[in-house]
Amino acid sequence: MVQTLITILDWFGLCVFSVTGALVASRKRMDIVGFALLGSVTGIGGGTIRDVLLGIQPVFWIKEPATLLICVIVSCITFFTAHILHHRYRSLLWFDAIGLALFAVTGAGSALAHNVNPMIAIAMGVATATFGGIIRDILGGESPIILRQQIYITAALMGSAVFVALSSFHASQDIAVVSGFVTAFSLRAAALYWGLSLPRYHPRDAQDDE
Repeated sequence: MVQTLITILDWFGLCVFSVTGALVASRKRMDIVGFALLGSVTGIGGGTIRDVLLGIQPVFWIKEPATLLICVIVSCITFFTAHILHHRYRSLLWFDAIGLALFAVTGAGSALAHNVNPMIAIAMGVATATFGGIIRDILGGESPIILRQQIYITAALMGSAVFVALSSFHASQDIAVVSGFVTAFSLRAAALYWGLSLPRYHPRDAQDDE
């Protein structure tokens, strides 16, 4: 039941992140191949890095080609429907928040299924949730989302940590999944709505270093 829920969330996350990649392609006015490329690398990028770091061979989308196919299909659908979203950048950020929260949980869950240390599972949750978006922004010529002021990686970190902590204490996995998702999404949504960010580093004056 729990594994089925995680699998469903993983597939939904693939679709959501593929949409965000395709929306970046729409902002850059790419052709349908560009949509498919950006949508696919966004959907599978984080999970690919997770599998490589965990030594899982072959990586998930080679073992299950349908995951790559769904990314391409969703991206192509977005090619014909992106114009419906009048405020595409704002839509991209909210879709990205959903994908971030989903992959923070499913990435950590996948790592735990391979019996890794809880700290490693949290790190894999963060990697799964964020690296697809980073690759998307770089290929799309956008400023990488992790370099912007609003809370992003922190949301994935907290969501993964809540999921792993509850799983480690043998809480109901349904509760662990929902709690991890809600934590990550709530933090990211709060950052989007209120512009929240962590304190930034400010260099001291030269005289302060003397």
